[in-house]
Amino acid sequence: MKKFSAFLVLLIFSTLAVSAQIKTPVKWAYAAKKINNNEAVLLIKATIEKGWHIYSQNIKPGGPVPTSLTFTKSTDYTPLGKTTEPKGISHFEKVFDMDVVYFENEVVFQQKIKLNKATTAVKGTIEFMVCNDKECLPPDEVNFNIPIK
Repeated sequence: MKKFSAFLVLLIFSTLAVSAQIKTPVKWAYAAKKINNNEAVLLIKATIEKGWHIYSQNIKPGGPVPTSLTFTKSTDYTPLGKTTEPKGISHFEKVFDMDVVYFENEVVFQQKIKLNKATTAVKGTIEFMVCNDKECLPPDEVNFNIPIK
């Protein structure tokens, strides 16, 4: 009976531990590609688990939290223009009562920068919201540090 009780307690704690796991359906990767001595392009890639999606940077107010990239100010570099993204999937979402643009599987955001120093590191933050057809996770922030050599 003691073995059965111990097994039951272990089973209950194992079940609770599994159900309490934090969902992280988006993984981020970063790279920089020098165009010349004065310019580079930052590549910020989101790999998204099957069934989930993240939203475009260009979402109207009243909808989900758009993806946003914020670059830490530095004298080493200057962002040139806005962060670009590929064409996403446009879809009417009932929960927001509007058309939204989102990305599935993977998306690469690109930011061109002017280099004021030959080698540096570009730091910043990505804010994003991830949803599937059943739920949306709270908006999340991820810090990045992209070396440029």
